[in-house]
Amino acid sequence: MSLPSNTLGFIHRFIPGEETDPPLTLLLLHGTGGDETDLLEVGRQLAPAAALLSPRGKVLEHGMPRYFRRLAEGVFDLDDLRARTHELADFVEAAAQQYRLASDHIVAVGFSNGANIAASILLLRPQVLAGAVLFRPMVPLTPETMPSLRGKPVLLAAGRMDPIVRPEEAERLQRLLAQAGAKVTLHWEEAGHGLASGDIATARVWLRESAIARGDRLRDQAAKARGI
Repeated sequence: MSLPSNTLGFIHRFIPGEETDPPLTLLLLHGTGGDETDLLEVGRQLAPAAALLSPRGKVLEHGMPRYFRRLAEGVFDLDDLRARTHELADFVEAAAQQYRLASDHIVAVGFSNGANIAASILLLRPQVLAGAVLFRPMVPLTPETMPSLRGKPVLLAAGRMDPIVRPEEAERLQRLLAQAGAKVTLHWEEAGHGLASGDIATARVWLRESAIARGDRLRDQAAKARGI
């Protein structure tokens, strides 16, 4: 396994993928207290051939890494969130150049705090991500101007017994992303805040069948049918 790198402004892990069509990269974003190793196994389970890019959050809360500050549980420092969102989006764009990644096939896989900043990237820098898998997300913010997420696939995985994220939060995020044009799937698990096996199984199938994974082949087939 690769050693952590401190280049490009974030401590991170990068694990190259296999040559596939399309060449998929998973941007792995951990929850509070995690690090750049937390979701590597999850990423490998979701897409065995994908490249994995996993940055460590730069904000410390009682010594625990996060991607942005919060004022209390569920109450975000919105100024910091906006700044950190752009900082992380800049890192992803720089990493795409550094590691020669297909920038139009980068999919975020975030858990909790990582899911929230991934949702914020979708809302503030939508061109950076081809789609997202968001485990236990909340609405991070409401942008002043709604982005165009037309057809962008997003999976929300929520727990019906989650003591941290209320069910209506996931539904509110679903409506917000759908309003921007995203193709949103909301999956429910009879679980709490932690990841369940059903989350992983659902995300693996969703990712394999989504337009992200099939897009290039479908476009090629359509072009051939038109005689191009």
